[in-house]
Formats: sequence, C-alpha cells, structure tokens
Amino acid sequence: MTINIIKLNDENIVEITRNGIFLTNTEDAMQLMMDCKYEHQAYKAIFYQENITPDFFELKTKLADEMLQKFTQYGFEIAIVGDFRVYESKSLNDFIFESNKAGKFIFVATKDEALSRWKIA
Repeated sequence: MTINIIKLNDENIVEITRNGIFLTNTEDAMQLMMDCKYEHQAYKAIFYQENITPDFFELKTKLADEMLQKFTQYGFEIAIVGDFRVYESKSLNDFIFESNKAGKFIFVATKDEALSRWKIA
C-alpha cells in the first residue's frame, strides 16, 4: 500500500493506492480512517475505485451506506476516483449525484478534480 500525503488549505489529505482491492468492509474503512487521522493527522482521503470491493457499488448490499455513515460519524471526508459510467444502476447514479452535491463524499474522475473541489470548499 502506498500512502501519499498531500497538503491543501493547511490540511493533510491522504491518497491511498495499492494493486487490488483492499477496502472490502466497514472494518477496513474504519481502520483506514483511524490510520489517516492518528498517523497522518488527515481528515480527508482519496481512494480509487479499483481498490474498493464491487459490493460497495451495489447499493442493495448497503455497504456504501454503512461505510459512509462511519466516515460521517468521525467527521471524515473521502473522494473516490474512478470511471462510474460503467455502472448502469439508476440508484447508484442518483446516489453519486446526491453525494457530490453534499460534498462530504465525492465521486470524481481524477485526483486533481478531487483536490480542486476540496480547494474551493
């Protein structure tokens, strides 16, 4: 796993990359969040679509809801970078649209897009 610390607006943002899926359940999300907060003093993180279990993007599993609820409880923001056009689910597309409007969990095409959105927030 590679952890890159990005400074933006006097904040640390953690970018996490790795080959393969490493975010598979709520416990993984909690551990990553705690590592970001306590090891890197970061309250924002960038994850990549290919590192997240496909179950996250199947809303009927409720995994996305459970993970994002944990992030909310601890005041943590995330950006998920990927190509979400591959999903044909209207519910997921609506979820992504609403999440992007609220701004705490954003789904973007590039890391630069995430940083740009956070820069103006």
